[in-house]
Amino acid sequence: MKNFITEQDVDKISRNLHHDPFQILGPHHIQINKSKKWVIRAWLPDAAEVYIRDPKTGKEVQMQPVFNRHFFQAVMQDWKTLRIYQFHIIAENGHERHVHDPYFFFPQFSDNDLYLFGMGDHHKIYEKMGAHPMVVDGVNGVNFAVWAPNARNVSVVGNFNQWHGGKHQMRSLGSSGIWQLFIPDIGVGEVYKYEIKDRQGNIYLKMDPYGFQHEVRPKTASVVSEINTYQWTDHEWMEKRRNTDPLAEPISVYEVHLGSWRRNPDDNHRFLTYRELAIQLVDYIKEMGHTHIELMPVMEHPLDASWGYQVTGYFAPSSRFGDPEDFQYFVDYCHYNGIGVILDWVPAHFPADEHSLAYFDGTHLYEHADPRKGRHTDWGTLIFNYGRKEVRNFLIANALFWFDKYHIDGIRVDAVASMLYLDYSRNEGEWVPNKFGGRENLEAIDFMKKLNELIFGYYPGVLSIAEESTAWPGVSKPTYLGGLGFNIKWNMGWMNDFLTYFGKDPVHRKYHHNMITFALLYAFNENFMLVLSHDEVVHGKRALLDKMPGDFWQKFANLRSLFGFMYGHPGKKLLFMGSEFGQWQEWRESQSLDWHLLQFEPHQKLQNLVKDLNNLLRTEPALYQIDFNNEGFEWIDFLDAENSIISFMRKTKKDEDTLVFVCNFTPVYRENYRIGVPYDAYFREILNTDSYNYWGSNKGNLGGIQSEASPCHGKPFSLMLSVPPLATVIFKPEFKIQK
Repeated sequence: MKNFITEQDVDKISRNLHHDPFQILGPHHIQINKSKKWVIRAWLPDAAEVYIRDPKTGKEVQMQPVFNRHFFQAVMQDWKTLRIYQFHIIAENGHERHVHDPYFFFPQFSDNDLYLFGMGDHHKIYEKMGAHPMVVDGVNGVNFAVWAPNARNVSVVGNFNQWHGGKHQMRSLGSSGIWQLFIPDIGVGEVYKYEIKDRQGNIYLKMDPYGFQHEVRPKTASVVSEINTYQWTDHEWMEKRRNTDPLAEPISVYEVHLGSWRRNPDDNHRFLTYRELAIQLVDYIKEMGHTHIELMPVMEHPLDASWGYQVTGYFAPSSRFGDPEDFQYFVDYCHYNGIGVILDWVPAHFPADEHSLAYFDGTHLYEHADPRKGRHTDWGTLIFNYGRKEVRNFLIANALFWFDKYHIDGIRVDAVASMLYLDYSRNEGEWVPNKFGGRENLEAIDFMKKLNELIFGYYPGVLSIAEESTAWPGVSKPTYLGGLGFNIKWNMGWMNDFLTYFGKDPVHRKYHHNMITFALLYAFNENFMLVLSHDEVVHGKRALLDKMPGDFWQKFANLRSLFGFMYGHPGKKLLFMGSEFGQWQEWRESQSLDWHLLQFEPHQKLQNLVKDLNNLLRTEPALYQIDFNNEGFEWIDFLDAENSIISFMRKTKKDEDTLVFVCNFTPVYRENYRIGVPYDAYFREILNTDSYNYWGSNKGNLGGIQSEASPCHGKPFSLMLSVPPLATVIFKPEFKIQK
């Protein structure tokens, strides 16, 4: 039989040096004596004998070795048209198997897919890249695709081919930089990586950037997973969300680290699974009255102690707690119980772990090559190259992926400030100015605007929240008004002032009165969320309860008054887990919260207060309908620094919705304290943080008080109050004739 290939061709295949093995392997048309035939070639490093088998008839044709004892070829004399075939392989150890030829199948990419990806605009590129179980020409298998434009060769390796880089060499799809291969006869659960060779022949074993599941650390391979078969039951929730403006709804977020909220004490304190958390955590949040749960990053990450912010698997929920379908169940269960799900999302940086995105194809592919632009010295992490279209596509598609495949209700974008500024945490000479000579990262700004436009275009009614710690203007304004396009921004300034003020001894607070009122000067410049997050209870900052000054009773009283004021202050709310019942110790990611504290009355009653505040937030329109406009807030008196008392109103367009807040930030009980009010009404005391119900001293106004026709604070009526010590008291008017 004539050899229709050269020895050099076979050598390239055997040494895994061919950029497109489909040119050599698989079926090819040849012409013999003016007659067209099919020739089939295969590189099978462990084979002693190989036969081409027709699976319908069982007929076999023996293949012959060519130039190499493991390179086989056969001319199909009687085949007029190409049809599905198998290899009957007899291995050198005598083992026999039947497999389909991966080099028989066409690429599973269209020209439009490649074009959109190259332009950075393939919003569902995750449906093409990565590992996808599918049926092609009636054959079950997995389609693999990876972006590695500077690689010389790429192979898929795994247990199914003994991690041999020569067995499943991928084809290059031209200038797109994408490598692709459909591997038949494997399926869900297969463990794999990409073996990438650079131009110098150096080998890199990489997990799949678009992988839907990865092995549990310390293992680092990707796992073939099916994420499209879960039967969702949240259709009503999703439809309602599409037609709801979340900014006009109550939002009380419970921030959670899944690995340390609660452990299983009966099983060596192991992590709870997504399905266990769906029952225990969601039921707890529902009982507490929070509207949303925010999960610190669930995307796969290599180190438990990193808290999840050093992501390696952007498209995979962490296997620490279960598989992708388990996490889909978790979100579905949240929605069934009326709870929204927000995910921490980390596009600002990624770790330099060798198995992940760093130096992916032997070049700085996802990150900037220049360390002045490509490395965070604070965190030892790498910075995405936001100006590269394919990298931008990776990140934008990743955010959309979580909304699409996991039905999440929002993202909280971590470390936005580090993306906005080229000189973030850098000294002079350690950063590169933009093309105009400025410090603004123009590519990152463009990326964030595009991201938010697409999120709200595809998924109206969701949240895109920025953790942004500077005074960058318009973070939560639409892009058409010049903003970044987020719809909520964390209020870091309020948080810093707020906690600094409450950390001071009450006797000194009168000298720092502006710290508790200053935030109202800018409260409506952005759509703010008031946050008491995980960052405030770690690294020596102490837990919230432990930050409070005074004796044991005063610490609890301070924290109760703090929560009362926080829920009255304009802005959506976020509280980190454990703070709601008065965790004494700083948060530790390595162990469960101190749930045993709830056997003690002060902690139990503090928890009851948070429940009641959440219930008040849900039921009182004044606390959420107008959070981002000064029409929803009015000071009564913010000048009483001497007594450290402030009073204000939260309002809607209806007088009967008005709430009056009086906050006393000293341990002194104030009697006959007058404040002005706008109505002739009975003001019912609807919540008092000093109540016995919350372990307070039970000072107050016997359930309410009638206003007097005595002008005060520019109002025609007033209340003569008893103001409890270290307390926030909330009143609501009841009119004789309902207005």
